Amino acid sequence: MDDLKTAEDARKYLTFLIGSEKYGVDIVNVKEIIEYGQVTRVPLAPQSIRGVLNLRGSVVPIVDLSSRFYGYRSTITRLSCIVGVEIEQREERIPIGLLIDALHEVVDIQQENTEQTPGFGAKIRTDFIQGIGKTHGRFVILLNLDRVLDIEELQAEDTGHVTAARAAERTSTRGTARR
Repeated sequence: MDDLKTAEDARKYLTFLIGSEKYGVDIVNVKEIIEYGQVTRVPLAPQSIRGVLNLRGSVVPIVDLSSRFYGYRSTITRLSCIVGVEIEQREERIPIGLLIDALHEVVDIQQENTEQTPGFGAKIRTDFIQGIGKTHGRFVILLNLDRVLDIEELQAEDTGHVTAARAAERTSTRGTARR
C-alpha cells in the first residue's frame, strides 16, 4: 500500500541541461522532442525567440532558454534539440518549442522531495521556478512554464531582457505560482 501511495505522490519530469544547470518540466506539458534543424529566423524578433519551425503545417515559435534565462544565445551542438510543449494562455492552447542544450532523462520526483522556490541563490528569475526537486541525490530546477513562456512578456522584450523593474511589476501584480 505504501508503494501505491508513493507512486501516486510522484510526478514525472523531463529533465534537460541549459549550460551546466539541470532543469525539469512536467511531462504533462511535453508533446514531443525533435532534433534541432530547419528553424527559420524571424527579423526583428526578440532575442530569446530563436525563430519558427514548420511542424506538420503549424508555425511554432522556438524559445532559446539560454537567452531567456541568461541573456546569451545557445550554441547549437549535436546534442541541441527542441522540446515541444503546449501552454494555455487566454483560454487557448499554444504550441511552443524550447531550445535546450541536451536532454537528460525522465524522472519521478516525489512531492516530499520538492521544495518551494528559494528567494535567493537562483541563477534565473525566481518567478520562472515552480520549485526545486531532488532526485538521485541531485537537485533539479522545476520550471514554471506559464511564467517562462509568458507571451506578452516575450513580445515586450526589446533588447533581449525585460528590465528588472518591469519583471518585478509583473510579478507583484500576478504573484508567483507555486506547486
